[in-house]
Amino acid sequence: MKKTLLTAALLTGCVLFSHAQEVTKTGLNFGPLPAVGYSSDLGWHYGALTDIYWYGDGSTYPEYMWKANVEVSRYSKGNTVLHSFFDSKYLIPGLRVSAAISYFGNKTDSFYGFNGASSLYVPELDRINDEGLGFFLMRRDIFRIMTCLQGTFGDSKWGWAGGITYWNINTGHAQNKGLTDGTTSIYDLYVKNGIIPDTEKSGGQHLEFKAGVVYDSRDHENNPTRGANLEVYAFGSPDIISKQDNSYLKLAAHWKQFFPVVQDRLTFGYHLAFQGLVAGNAPFYMLQTIQSLNMKQIRTEGLGSTCTVRGTTSNRMIGNSYAWSNFELRWSFAKFRWINQNWTLATNPFFDAGKIVSPYRAEQMENLLADKTVVSKVDGKEYTAADFYTKNAEKLHMGAGAGLHIIMNQNFNINFEVAKCLDPNDGNIGVNVGLNYIF
Repeated sequence: MKKTLLTAALLTGCVLFSHAQEVTKTGLNFGPLPAVGYSSDLGWHYGALTDIYWYGDGSTYPEYMWKANVEVSRYSKGNTVLHSFFDSKYLIPGLRVSAAISYFGNKTDSFYGFNGASSLYVPELDRINDEGLGFFLMRRDIFRIMTCLQGTFGDSKWGWAGGITYWNINTGHAQNKGLTDGTTSIYDLYVKNGIIPDTEKSGGQHLEFKAGVVYDSRDHENNPTRGANLEVYAFGSPDIISKQDNSYLKLAAHWKQFFPVVQDRLTFGYHLAFQGLVAGNAPFYMLQTIQSLNMKQIRTEGLGSTCTVRGTTSNRMIGNSYAWSNFELRWSFAKFRWINQNWTLATNPFFDAGKIVSPYRAEQMENLLADKTVVSKVDGKEYTAADFYTKNAEKLHMGAGAGLHIIMNQNFNINFEVAKCLDPNDGNIGVNVGLNYIF
């Protein structure tokens, strides 16, 4: 049997290994990946992305000296992604430096209204076609510059974090050649009924400041098998640029913990998170932005979809405050060396859940009840503006699924995840092809 495995390894150029037998990486390493996909609303996705790692002399491996990420991609119906990111614990001694600059041209961004279960979801209206006409779409172009510094308190596992983010967000009616002129969206209904005021309807600019504390005992940040990570930080904006009376302060808390079930092979991990308004008035276009200290995804938004509750539709649950959780069993079922790189194949069955814990503009939402205007018709059924405010009590939104992860040198992680939403009012099946575990 051993002879057969050895012969197969030689034929394929692969060598099976344990963590103790990994090749220590030095110098530059690249993880290029074509951005290829398809969405019924956005069209074909095409472009390229890559992670670039510098390991220096290898003394810090599997931790990198610095990492850079670049993506340039486009959807055939007009949406654009331009993104670059840099992260290093060694650029400035004693400090971790992270920075990103991004542009997301979202001509058909998802928008399902406020407060989760209180807003009616009609799957037949959630697409661009002869009947649906993009009712749950809006334009939301985002330009973002992020910076973050982190340091430790002596030799302990505790540390501090602080940073600044600049946002320039433009919003409006969705733009797509498949949309008929004069069609109404839920965004238009909210503007008409004063739920989204005129001062906010076109977006705005904000400087966000954040500061907090961090605890980290994980054995490896990007592919941990044991340890815990706590992040608690406040962030907010004094609204000194757009001056729309939208100053706000929010609190975010993330707790992640990992347990080895089978050494280096099977790990159980979970993530508990909260983000909520403490004071002020956040504008509607900032509600779904999830601030983070260490970026795992290019665009982190919710509540809903690939970064929070997988399987649900993107940004399905929007409110002042929300909480969510993720549970995963990560099984590394194959480890081998190929083209002088350390590879791991892993699968991760998961379960996610989340809900809004503080609603947004609930009083203004009542304005919809008096609007009996027919705004859409599908499969012979008419919907009025009032239909889209159900006043249903908020509930737990859940999704479950599994993924396949191809991991190079414990850092570059290509993921293929499929999730099923457990409530048809929140979506159906979500598919994501991207980078990294979500926590």
